[in-house]
Amino acid sequence: MSRITDYGFLFQTTFGTSKTNLVNNIQLSKMNSSSVQKQLKAAGIDTNSKKYKAALSEMMKNGNGAMFTNVQAIKNLMSQYDKNGDWIDPNTGLTGLAVTDENRNSYKHIISIPESSREEMFELAKKEFLNENGTLNGDTTKRESVYNNLYRKMDKDDRLSAGWTMEQYEHQYRQAFAEAAKAADPTWKAGKSIPAGALDGITRESVESGKKSVDIKI
Repeated sequence: MSRITDYGFLFQTTFGTSKTNLVNNIQLSKMNSSSVQKQLKAAGIDTNSKKYKAALSEMMKNGNGAMFTNVQAIKNLMSQYDKNGDWIDPNTGLTGLAVTDENRNSYKHIISIPESSREEMFELAKKEFLNENGTLNGDTTKRESVYNNLYRKMDKDDRLSAGWTMEQYEHQYRQAFAEAAKAADPTWKAGKSIPAGALDGITRESVESGKKSVDIKI
């Protein structure tokens, strides 16, 4: 799950933007000064809140001291975080879906995910595999809805790992479909019409258990 960040809160004079064109302009290097802190509090911003601290961290990470921001831009950025300082995914309204430097190498492990979600992915993967002759069509696929449904069933801290786990199941399902199509027609390859009934013997349970319902010859 990739994260989309709005960098509209950053303005830099070296890019030809005059300070006089900025409303309530604040230089990033002075964000923690007493005068700026008073200005922010007067604007209704709680500088002790986790939302503010998360927004400030984002600004400092992606900007430099010579850049400028303003009160409204800070409020806009803060709206991307919940009261705990967790980033809110704009597509789902859920937290726990941001890939960060801290979790980048730790969320990729198998965890238990609901059988209902696996079943939903299996049925969709099978339908789309047949409709697209084994290719992935990014313009028509409904995969995102399956993942979003899964995320809503999981605890915040498990959502990234749940998504990664689902990817492994999805790959397993599609691999089984490809092997079945190739068993029915050894010349089959992605993009070629799938022989009628080639996937009829494939079940989610058989794929997940590692059992083949057809005699596959690659």
